[in-house]
Amino acid sequence: MRLTDALSTTPGPRDAPGRELPPLSARQAAGVVGDVLLPVVAGGVIVRRPRAMSLLERTGWDRRGVERMRTLRALHGSGPLPLTVRARAYAMVLDPGDAERVLAGTPDPFSPATVEKRGSLAQFQPHGVLISGGRERAERRDFVEQVLETPEPLHDLAGPLTGVIREEAAQLLAQGERSGELRWEDFDAAWWRTVRRIVLGDAARDDTTLTAQLGTLRSAANWSLAGPRRKRLRSAFLARVRSYVARAEPGSLAERVAGTPAASGTDRAGQIPHWLFAYDAAGMAAARALALLATHPREGEQARAEALGGTPAAPRELPYLRGCALESVRLWPTTPLILRESTTETSWEGGTLPAGTVFALYTPYLHRADPAGPYADSFAPRQWTEETGRQARANPALVPFSSGPAGCPGENLVLFTVSTLLAALLEGHGYTLASHPGLRPAAPVPATLDHFALRFRVHPVSAD
Repeated sequence: MRLTDALSTTPGPRDAPGRELPPLSARQAAGVVGDVLLPVVAGGVIVRRPRAMSLLERTGWDRRGVERMRTLRALHGSGPLPLTVRARAYAMVLDPGDAERVLAGTPDPFSPATVEKRGSLAQFQPHGVLISGGRERAERRDFVEQVLETPEPLHDLAGPLTGVIREEAAQLLAQGERSGELRWEDFDAAWWRTVRRIVLGDAARDDTTLTAQLGTLRSAANWSLAGPRRKRLRSAFLARVRSYVARAEPGSLAERVAGTPAASGTDRAGQIPHWLFAYDAAGMAAARALALLATHPREGEQARAEALGGTPAAPRELPYLRGCALESVRLWPTTPLILRESTTETSWEGGTLPAGTVFALYTPYLHRADPAGPYADSFAPRQWTEETGRQARANPALVPFSSGPAGCPGENLVLFTVSTLLAALLEGHGYTLASHPGLRPAAPVPATLDHFALRFRVHPVSAD
């Protein structure tokens, strides 16, 4: 049974108060830093680095991280593993129940606003929910959930947003038909046009300056507190965002931001940068999902059948294609480290950990190793659908959009956007993956997929 309420720090059935949990040895801690933390930082925590992603894929570095955590669990058991990195106390979370406890216990006693996260995200969203606390956090989260209609599979704007997504997909396909191929650069440009229209309105469709400003700020954010403070650029970027909210174009999220009441300290427009940031990760997931469908014929046919199974222009939930998107994020987490910082001492099996410990959920391990269940290195979108009882949803180790009170409030909107785009791309076209020859149904899904290098051959298919 899943934990649904924030757990207290008083000892529970698995907890043992008393002495502090012993840290990993210096050698073991160095292994975690080298095989787990370093590749995450190298790849880019806030915005991915193309050269680093290529290196990670070629070397299988992410696979080494998963194996490192598997070895440590065999040696030390399933409890959190303490280690110190540059004078900061960390604890690697290995057990699904512990992961659920940490995520359910947000924001108290496990705060999402870690020092590292505040240093990074303040570069472009100084008033964002994830780095807020107390009453401000609660008010901002409530506002965001209202605008994004968090619990609803289909947003109230799903009709006009479907039109936007399909228009941009048609232009992308026309370009692909002319050249015979679809490259990441083309996909990414079309994705950002779609996102800007969804979030800010049609007037922002070609505002590549805004996207470039955000990219520069996110690049600085990769270095957390060590990065340069780009305050002037941040001010220019946020002013640009606020201008679209002031325009409040009908059918956009900006219209909802402008028209949704909020407490005085919410900074309504200031919540938008995080949505743009999250949508960037969703673009990577969409392209990788297309790569999976192009290389797994059975799943590709089922996805295409669903795409053809309804009225194209009408908004639909598309459960199988949503499962494909969720599998893309499970297999290649867009947030490889979920961090929570404890506000009080916490008790665990074997001992306690002090306040200020940063609990790190290494999602590649949780999603790929023993906690993931039988599908670890397989492409299994059906595990997310009703027909299988949503097996993956019942597994606390699988957290593609995080979980608990700080789970992604835009999950349903993102899944709607990705699945609608995939449906539009699959209706009349087939794809052959011209890059990444190792991605095939008979082999384990690789631990890293460099989305920057994705390239497809495009060909029309009949609707028979």
